[in-house]
Amino acid sequence: MPGILIGRDDEAAVELDSRYGNRHGMIAGATGTGKSVSLMLLAEGFSRLGVPCFLADAKGDLAGLSQAAGAPSEKLKARLDKLGLGSWKPQANPVVFWDIYGKLGHPVRATVSEMGPTLLSRILELNDTQEGVLEVVFRVADDEGLLLLDLGDLRAMLGFAAEHAKDISSRYGLISSQSVAAIQRSLLKLEQDGADAFFGEPALELADLMRQDMSGRGVINVLAADTLILKPRLYSTFLLWLLSELFEQLPEVGDLDVPKLVFFFDEAHLLFDDAPPALRQRVEQVVRLIRSKGVGVYFCSQNPDDVPGEILGQLGNRVQHALRAFTPRDQKAVKAAAETFARNPRLDVAEIIGTLGTGEALASTLGDGGVPSPVRKVLVATPECRIGTITAEERATVRSRSPVGGKYDTMINRESAEERLAARASEKIDADAPPVKREGKAVESGWADGLRDAVLGTSRRQGMLEAAAKSMIRAAGTRAGQQIVRGILGGIFGGKRRS
Repeated sequence: MPGILIGRDDEAAVELDSRYGNRHGMIAGATGTGKSVSLMLLAEGFSRLGVPCFLADAKGDLAGLSQAAGAPSEKLKARLDKLGLGSWKPQANPVVFWDIYGKLGHPVRATVSEMGPTLLSRILELNDTQEGVLEVVFRVADDEGLLLLDLGDLRAMLGFAAEHAKDISSRYGLISSQSVAAIQRSLLKLEQDGADAFFGEPALELADLMRQDMSGRGVINVLAADTLILKPRLYSTFLLWLLSELFEQLPEVGDLDVPKLVFFFDEAHLLFDDAPPALRQRVEQVVRLIRSKGVGVYFCSQNPDDVPGEILGQLGNRVQHALRAFTPRDQKAVKAAAETFARNPRLDVAEIIGTLGTGEALASTLGDGGVPSPVRKVLVATPECRIGTITAEERATVRSRSPVGGKYDTMINRESAEERLAARASEKIDADAPPVKREGKAVESGWADGLRDAVLGTSRRQGMLEAAAKSMIRAAGTRAGQQIVRGILGGIFGGKRRS
């Protein structure tokens, strides 16, 4: 089966068997020891096998995958000869740039509905009661036909739930204003980390991450994360959502000859530092089960113990660069790293880890039957792409050739929960307001009311009709009076006066 050359020692080459590319892996080592080069080497190798990759570029140097390496120097030629890479030639990889903030690549977005109440509750660190309230809010939104697309929609729904807590509680279960307020405060923290840029439309379609170019090479998706890693909550939110979406949407495929997709998580400790137990449990669950979907996950960090032991035990392919044991924690990390490798009686792993040079590593991969091979000290192979950053002009050129074009570049803000609830509130205000009379009608009405009062009278003053009636009654006893009365009444009803 095809493999990816990791490096070579004095005896033979060490390769990653593509059949076990979905068994996950770890790239570890101190700063400046070559972790990024190993990551690029694996991503490039998977791309040549037609496997799409996704990686987070925390320092900006992984963007070099999009450019061909320069002409080899004499030093590089000697290294290539030692590695037996006579067919090595500089070439670029098919790359698509992404950026949650939309500055260095296509914007990456997801809707609040896609995130769902369960995952969102873990990210917001809600307790069981608050999680139940959030689930009720999502259910009410579904029943009312209100779309939850961005954080504005969720805030509006939380306000609606607080305002109608009594009615909602009677139908869906008790919710309290205190729980709603707690959710709103947690949401504010996430918003302050820049989540407004992440939640919205058009939402990312997973198919756009699983592309091949015209030659059959897998597209390498590079997420610009140099700014994102300064917001660990948002960084972990995005990566965990992406893994969860893949786990939920992809079918079960078992073990394939090559994976369907491979993830590389640079600065992996950011996923787990200060993470609540529920969130770490979710990551562990996804990593353990997503293998059967044909997806491989590779963590890249300085120390192996940056990754929880439950997850570290799931990682079958290992590349360990130098670790410097200057502190007790470093010494502990060296010992832990040495103990996790398949034993090689000819190597003192704990001793060698501290003496590895730049471009050297200890490597162990899964062989036939998924059995880890004995650890070996290797000279790491050289990628065919550029090792280092790229210019703004080079990035712009790559973006202009993107297969997704302008599909994600412009945000769409269609009518959703926030707009619908605002319209309802406006209609209620209009319905409750007293009718407004136009000025002309008011003047006319005032004149008519005055004439009516003059003729008919009021509670405090008699009108002309009442006064005339009293006068007629007094005069009715005389013949002249009777004639007057008849004359008046006859004029009113149209009769003729008799002489």
